[in-house]
Amino acid sequence: MKLNRMFEIVYLLLERKKVTADELAKHFEVSKRTILRDIEALSIAGIPIFTSKGKGGGISLLENYVLNKAVLSTDEQNQIIFALQSLAATENLDSQDILSKLQALFKKTDTNWIEVNFSRWGNEDIDNKKFELLKQTIIENVAISFTYANSNGHTSQKKVYPLKLLFKSKAWYLQAYCLLNQECRVYKINRMNEIDSENETFSRQNIEIPKIENTSDAFKDTLCLNLLFSKDSTFRVYDEFNASDIKMNDDGSLLVSTQLPDDYWLYSFLLSLGTGVRVLSPQKVKENLLAQMDEMKKMYLES
Repeated sequence: MKLNRMFEIVYLLLERKKVTADELAKHFEVSKRTILRDIEALSIAGIPIFTSKGKGGGISLLENYVLNKAVLSTDEQNQIIFALQSLAATENLDSQDILSKLQALFKKTDTNWIEVNFSRWGNEDIDNKKFELLKQTIIENVAISFTYANSNGHTSQKKVYPLKLLFKSKAWYLQAYCLLNQECRVYKINRMNEIDSENETFSRQNIEIPKIENTSDAFKDTLCLNLLFSKDSTFRVYDEFNASDIKMNDDGSLLVSTQLPDDYWLYSFLLSLGTGVRVLSPQKVKENLLAQMDEMKKMYLES
């Protein structure tokens, strides 16, 4: 909504020449303080906008200023529209409204190039509601609580300040400040259930959000693995691993050298590959995998 509002402020000033902060606040149904922040942001962005005090004062654009599409190349115009489309799924704005205005300004009609859907196959309603709730609580700085299943299968109750949605290695995560541990943590969204917003707001001012490069502890330690895949498992290899980690052998089999988390998830992942993969190293992974297969065999023989 903020980006759409700022874009419309420029349009209103081009049309009316001068308006007051109170008039804009009433028009957009926001506070005067919010409008002044928008004006400051527009000024920082290079829009020649200024305020004048006293009788007859208000907010204006520099005389003869024109929102000139000619200053942008065709490629730059496309990049602006494409960027807004790709952000539409995560930003709290009416993207269709602002995109329509830009498309009309740039005379673009064939720009529908991307659609982002957060949901898993067969879970569209549940997943979309989960993402919408997370998005709103992040934007509004509202605490949330949820049950969480960690990589060892242990379920616990969490209460956090949600900070950022993060896409990492084919999965969505939530970066949040954990109230119990008093530090930022990363939670895999598919493992979050029974999410509720709390009647508690928080300030981001004193929370430093670490960059993803500095959050490796949240993803556990990793192991360097060498895996041999049969040629029948090629589709799984390219689904799961980077091409730079894959070497094709003369017989069509694939050798993969990669790093994966050293936790319970690793063995669940390897077992899901069935007979299509053989662990070459490290030895401890082979031994642990054999032990888990023995446990599975024992479980089924006893049932």
